Amino acid sequence: MDGLWAAGWRHFGRYFFRYSSQPGEQGGAQTITPLRIDLASCSFTKSQRRVLARNADLRHDIAPARLDDGLRVMFQHHKRRFTHNIPGALETFLGSDPGNGPCECRMVRVFEGDRLIAASFFDVGQAAASSVYGLFEPEFAKRSLGIFTMLLEIQHCRESGLRWLYPGYATHESSAYDYKKQFRGTEMFDWSTGEWRPLPA
Repeated sequence: MDGLWAAGWRHFGRYFFRYSSQPGEQGGAQTITPLRIDLASCSFTKSQRRVLARNADLRHDIAPARLDDGLRVMFQHHKRRFTHNIPGALETFLGSDPGNGPCECRMVRVFEGDRLIAASFFDVGQAAASSVYGLFEPEFAKRSLGIFTMLLEIQHCRESGLRWLYPGYATHESSAYDYKKQFRGTEMFDWSTGEWRPLPA
């Protein structure tokens, strides 16, 4: 998996893919930009530290990935945020059994009291990990839970001795995935050379 991620590949369940462009929401095409974070050089920005502080009252755990009805219900709430390429089911990203995939899959779960309000899933290789999908209850949007779970993934991967975290694809053009470009130590994959280089500031 480390070699595939380093070559710009991703997977959802048993389906492996990579692509360099996609149709834009307003017509035309968007350029796909695979990203990875150098965990050794990633330090959190002031804004990201505020997200951690804002959610310090929440409880979280990290465990082997599995799907249940609570996650599926939260996904149905979460997907209402989208107006383009609306996903059908959580299994679209994780397959029917994420615990039995091509590599180990872990999940972050975030709770307010006993209520599950956010989750994210990430695959783990030998020296790298790859974020798969994150979701949260829309009523808690002001907590920036998508950023929060990603920060928790970064902390966990760094503590596990991993070198890279692949946060997934973004686009060269402005899009809803621009938050993935806000992490220090982020690199982008150059489709023309097959090499990684620092993401322009």
